This record gives sequence, structure tokens and C-alpha cells, in this order.
Amino acid sequence: MHMADALISPLVGGVMGAVAAVAAGTSVRKVQREADDRRVPLMGVMGAFVLAAQMINFSIPGTGSSGHIGGGLLLAALLGPYAGFLSIAAVLVLQALFFADGGLLALGCNMVNLGVMSCFIAYPLVFRPLTRGRQTPLRILVASVLAAVLGLQLGAFGVVAETTVSGVSGLPFGSFLLLMQPIHLAIGLVEGLVTASILVFLRKARPELLAAAASGRALSRDVPLRRVLAVFAAAAFLLAFVFVGFASADPDGLEWAARRILGRSPSAGPAVSGLHAFLADLQRRIALFPNYGVKPAGPAPDPSSPLSAAAPLIGAGLVLLLVVLAALVLSATRRRHARRAADHPASPAAPPPASRP
Repeated sequence: MHMADALISPLVGGVMGAVAAVAAGTSVRKVQREADDRRVPLMGVMGAFVLAAQMINFSIPGTGSSGHIGGGLLLAALLGPYAGFLSIAAVLVLQALFFADGGLLALGCNMVNLGVMSCFIAYPLVFRPLTRGRQTPLRILVASVLAAVLGLQLGAFGVVAETTVSGVSGLPFGSFLLLMQPIHLAIGLVEGLVTASILVFLRKARPELLAAAASGRALSRDVPLRRVLAVFAAAAFLLAFVFVGFASADPDGLEWAARRILGRSPSAGPAVSGLHAFLADLQRRIALFPNYGVKPAGPAPDPSSPLSAAAPLIGAGLVLLLVVLAALVLSATRRRHARRAADHPASPAAPPPASRP
């Protein structure tokens, strides 16, 4: 459901970019206040896992379409909504910059559709209330499926609304909506099942992770994380280096819906504006692995290059590095502010002047 720049206007891209920036700024402040340095490696490993998992498209029978998990709900359930949003935002930024997956102008739209909808709406309104108290496997399953479906339905509607308001693609609202919502309902059901499977596994392995994320508490230093980090790092490696070869080649739900209406990819036409052309050229220049292959000398990626096979793995490593570095910077900033506050405590309030008799 990564939107291309050809679907949106500069105005819509700018507005949604501002919304995403507000969400990111709020998340940064919340994460700084939580003072939970133990989540730093978990944020990085889970971000790498989600990027690798998004590369595994699964076919949707009878449609000629495919889908992949979004990952926002999973990250929110393990990290809390604010750290979860920052992790999925880092994934989307790297996908746009290094893999040309999603447009630069549409980056704010993608952050809202895939991040805000899951982390700040589906998670707090559906998943957390349904799993409050006893987090039984059945509750986790029901909450995961319902929240994943809600998040993707809202995200798919967001794509349709942003495209329609932009008015640059020629996709009519009604027809686009009738194709986008059912196909993302199917994708949401699969994502819910995958999310529930992972969370049930973690409930048995480290139930403290889910409890801390649900309550907003910091992880206790008595909770060992090495095994969990090793499992998800190994899973990211297998997804990016092995299972990616079994991913469906069918177009994803958004591309499939647009092709059904237009008869072509929405990105196949000429640039809508000078800004679209500029950003498309910029993305071509900076994307090291366009479409998860090696940047070619010719017009298309070279799948036969040995680096093409390693591109997904490199992407997962970049997400891990970016998230960990960003989290470490936030932690260092928070500690610096705390030291300054300790070195320069606020002066006590002066007593009121004595009244004259």
C-alpha cells in the first residue's frame, strides 16, 4: 500500500507530510520521556524484521493480486504506539530513499496510512482494550485480527481519499474505493493472523514485553532480551535472504486496483508537475537498490547481480542501524537534559514581600 508520487498533488503531499511530522515530533517527545533505553535494540531489530516481512508478498487467490503485512500494529503492540510509529516511519523512509518503494512526495501519506492508522487508532482503540487484563491467546487473536483489519481499512480509505482530493491520477473515487477496501480486507485478515502468531509466541517467551507496551512502563532490567533479539534478527535474515525468493510477483493491492481501472500502472504516465519530475529524478539518483535490486547502468535493475540477492538483507541492516542510532541520540539528549536539570536546579520562589502595617 505504498503510494507513488503519481497519485497525489504537491498540496496533498505537503499537508500529509506535515501531519506525519507532527506525529513523529510527538512520538519523539513521548519516547524521550519514557526513559526506556532497553527498548533501543528491540526497536532496531523489530524495524529490520518488519522491513524484511514487507518484502514477502503473498498471493490473494482468485484476484491476481498480492499483499504484505504493514507491521504498524505489531510494532505498537511490542514497543508501544510512539516507539512503534517511529520504527515504522524509519522503515518507510529507508524504503523510499534506498529502494524507491513509495514516492518521496507521498512519504507523508504512507506514514499516515501505514503508521498513524495502526499505531494511534487501531492499537489504542481496538487492540489494547481487547487485551487489557488477561492476555490470553484467544484475546490476542481476536484483537490482532480486528485491529489489523481496521488499520488497513483506514489506510486503504486514506489512499483513496488522498488520491481523489489530489485529482491528478484519473482514478474515480467510487470505483477505486470498491476495489481497494475488499482487497485490503483480505490482506488485513492475513496480517492479523501473522501478528497474533508472533504475539502469542512472545506471550510465552517474554510476556513482560506485551505488558510493558500496554501499560507504557519501562522494561525492567531483570527481563532478558537476548533470546528474543536473536530470534527476530534470525527471522529478518531468513525473510530477507531466503524467503524473499518465494514472494508473489503479482501486483500489490494498490497497484492491482489502479491497473484494473486505468489499464496501466498509475506511475507509467508523464510527470504531473515539475515537482513530480524533480522528485522522481532525485529518487532515481539516490536509490541504491531500486525495486530491491542493484542500480543498473541501463533502464532496469539487474537481477543477476550478486548484490541484488543481498539488497533485502542490506535494507534490513540499514533499518536496524538507523533506528538504533536515532534511539541512542534521543537517549543521549534526554540524559544531557537530566544532567543540566540536576546541575542547575530551579531557584526557590522568593517569599512575598511583607505587608506594611
